[in-house]
Amino acid sequence: MPASSIYLGILGSLIASLGTGLGALPTLFIKRITQNVQGVMLGFGAGVMLAATAFSLIIPGLEAADDALGNTVTAALIVTTGIILGGVFLWLSHQYFPHEHFFKGREGSDVINLKRVWLFVIAIAIHNFPEGLAVGVGFGGENIANGIALTAGIFLQNIPEGLVVSLSLLSEGYSRRQSITISALTGLVELVGGITGAIAITIAQPVLPIAMGFAAGAMLFVICDEIIPESNRLGYEKAGTIGVMSGFVLMMFLDVTLG
Repeated sequence: MPASSIYLGILGSLIASLGTGLGALPTLFIKRITQNVQGVMLGFGAGVMLAATAFSLIIPGLEAADDALGNTVTAALIVTTGIILGGVFLWLSHQYFPHEHFFKGREGSDVINLKRVWLFVIAIAIHNFPEGLAVGVGFGGENIANGIALTAGIFLQNIPEGLVVSLSLLSEGYSRRQSITISALTGLVELVGGITGAIAITIAQPVLPIAMGFAAGAMLFVICDEIIPESNRLGYEKAGTIGVMSGFVLMMFLDVTLG
């Protein structure tokens, strides 16, 4: 794998992570948004991630495995294994890492002496890590445009997410500055994921298909277990659905035009 691809993977995940901080900035001027709008924004993020798993991770992963092995069935098994491993990794993270969602409440092991804000931070970190991993891995193949499309999509997805997180922290009693700062810092977890993905592909290029599947599986778990249920809460299913479809179409367009 060329060194330039490694640097692009790290740079891409950094750029994507900055979307969270950018999205948090409107907290300087507004205190809240309606639950309907929150549903659309969360759904939008889920739609972007869903399209990214299909068009920017699973399909390129299948193509990479098929090119390397010349066997479609084996290629499908490899990527499927990666998807399952990614889902199991996120499931175990939710089971054993103490964290608290803004809407779902506390999950994971019980740590009573950990401040609530840190439980929120851990929850967001679990959510953001696979996104950064996807960007880092996305630059691992020969198609750099695929990584660019992933970077653009995750960056756009992070903007509404950053606003929702920041406003949620504000509603929990944190100051505007604290809310924006914490939201921006949680976005940097994606950089950690990007570095992890880039290094993994550097060490062993043949793991690219399974790594793409792993990133896709991790994001699928987040979409199904967290984002869509939260976007559908309190009877705003239609708003969440509109967001999901809008995000999916946008990410598909980005992947086709940039990739």
